[in-house]
Amino acid sequence: MKLSELRGRAYDVLSIGGLIAITVGLVIFTSEMTAAAKSGVELCWNVIIPSLFPFFVVSQLTVRLGLAEKLGRLAEPLMRPLFGVSGRCASALILGFIGGYPVGAKTVIALYTEGGITKTEAERMLAFSNNSGPAFILGVVGAGIFVDMRIGLILYLAHFAASIIVGLCFRFYKRGDKPSPRAAVSVGAREPIPNALVSSVSSAFTSCLGICAFVIFFTVLTRLLFLSGALGHIAGFLARVFGFSEELALSALTGIIELTGGVWRLREASGSIAASLAMAAFMLGWAGISVHCQVLSFMSDTGLSSATYVTGKLMHGIISAVITLVISRFVPLEGSVASILAEEVRGLSELDFPYAAGVALASAAFVLLFFLGISRFSAKKAGKT
Repeated sequence: MKLSELRGRAYDVLSIGGLIAITVGLVIFTSEMTAAAKSGVELCWNVIIPSLFPFFVVSQLTVRLGLAEKLGRLAEPLMRPLFGVSGRCASALILGFIGGYPVGAKTVIALYTEGGITKTEAERMLAFSNNSGPAFILGVVGAGIFVDMRIGLILYLAHFAASIIVGLCFRFYKRGDKPSPRAAVSVGAREPIPNALVSSVSSAFTSCLGICAFVIFFTVLTRLLFLSGALGHIAGFLARVFGFSEELALSALTGIIELTGGVWRLREASGSIAASLAMAAFMLGWAGISVHCQVLSFMSDTGLSSATYVTGKLMHGIISAVITLVISRFVPLEGSVASILAEEVRGLSELDFPYAAGVALASAAFVLLFFLGISRFSAKKAGKT
């Protein structure tokens, strides 16, 4: 039997076995799975949709109205020498840092599909532009879980710095490639504002639905793995091998699958605050398989390399953890995660939809006005009306 046939059969056996195990688990833990699905729906309604939908609309408008082109003229002297990409990519980097996962990746893919950047530029950008937003790191992780804004600031600075370092590293990715003819194409003819708005809202809504589907599925899957004891056994093994506490190892495993659940479990972790911070930094940089599936769903018909994206996120997580450990040596942070948990966590979890939507809409409007201002300044500088 050939090796390829053996691999194929092993893949089939594992796939079928995994599906059977999941089905049995869904039957055994019916009530728990229903509760987990409801929790995922609430997360989507209260957090995902109000926080991501406005930024998805802005990212699409940025491309369709030609604002990325105008911003690119100003950012070209910075983006090309640092990251080896055109200035148009600056819009993806900015939106990625403000809007959070997966706004940056969505903007990169929109730029590529509209013909604004080359395939190599898109793959470079995907490696470091899909980042967590400040609201999640400072608000949920810093103020909510660690109950310390200093910690949120440290994690965000480490997250930002690690992203830039990954971008500098991927500057050398496919360095010898000649520019594709796509690079010479302008970012599409500027669409009329009504057409661009309708298309952007429709695309953003479809993207949010896909993201919510992944969030609900991975919420259920993570809960199933926990109830079955699979995560607990693996966490115990990793704790013995690497010397972690079992709670910290369980948080890491959960975070590798789904970010929010992983960082939330850090409140139960014992041990040094530095270890918990480093683990949180890794999870924020890695982003979780749930987020990766969301991004890969956007990339499915583009031909872009998924290996480049996943490698970039793994590097981001490792570098973030190292930077956080270094910073924690110079900034005194006392107490364990469990000892500083407070009632603010419950307040964040009960955040209502109208309030969250209002904040997200205001933030997205500010970003859109920023890009419009850049566009106006660029036009005046070029002597155009």
